[in-house]
Amino acid sequence: MEIEENLARIRIVLVEPQDGANIGAVCRAMKTMGMNELAIVGEREYDANRVKTLALHAYDLYENHLSFSTLKEALNESILSVGASRRRGKNRKYFALLPEQLADRINTLGPGTVSLVFGREADGLTDAELALCHMGVKIPTSEAFPSLNLAQAVQIITYTLFREITVNLGFTPITEQRLQSLVTIIGDSFEKINFYKQNERPEVERFFRDILARATLSEKEAQRLEKMYCKMARLKVHKQHE
Repeated sequence: MEIEENLARIRIVLVEPQDGANIGAVCRAMKTMGMNELAIVGEREYDANRVKTLALHAYDLYENHLSFSTLKEALNESILSVGASRRRGKNRKYFALLPEQLADRINTLGPGTVSLVFGREADGLTDAELALCHMGVKIPTSEAFPSLNLAQAVQIITYTLFREITVNLGFTPITEQRLQSLVTIIGDSFEKINFYKQNERPEVERFFRDILARATLSEKEAQRLEKMYCKMARLKVHKQHE
């Protein structure tokens, strides 16, 4: 895959942005770094003039942007989805990549959409929205004043990717939809062997989803894992009935 193609398959996903001017600034940040695919999640309508004022010659990105009602729909066909967030916590990602590390990960991937997800200007992504992403990315900032505005965050990450991404010869990884199918099978297998205590399944599935997403599995690897977990469950059930 050529460098330009590697950059072009990166989709910037904005979740319910609050102001058209910020969208315009994001468009300009993207286009200067060779990324042209913009998606906006939510039902809000924006003043086109406010978008155009900040976008200038990058306004075509807004004109051609993809619209989705939910973040889940926006990420459905992505082979890798990454949520930008500086916060950590029990219900958020266990860790976050630096932008340079994210570039290294993208370089290992074959063809397919890579979605970079940015939250609302005021409070970012919710725990549930970040959970939909395969992994997190964090921009190092001063602890005294760590806040970046939306366009600044997009510019820093897209600049880093533009600078770091190289030609890649990777395989084709599975999509988000296929990954979720695999995680469900793993979850079902643990259910059959009575692994869970109380309501542990969502946390266990989130744990496996994050690990497997970072591994960027091929279809052949996904199939092998499916067979292993299904076999594990069958062996356990068989022994219980002996």
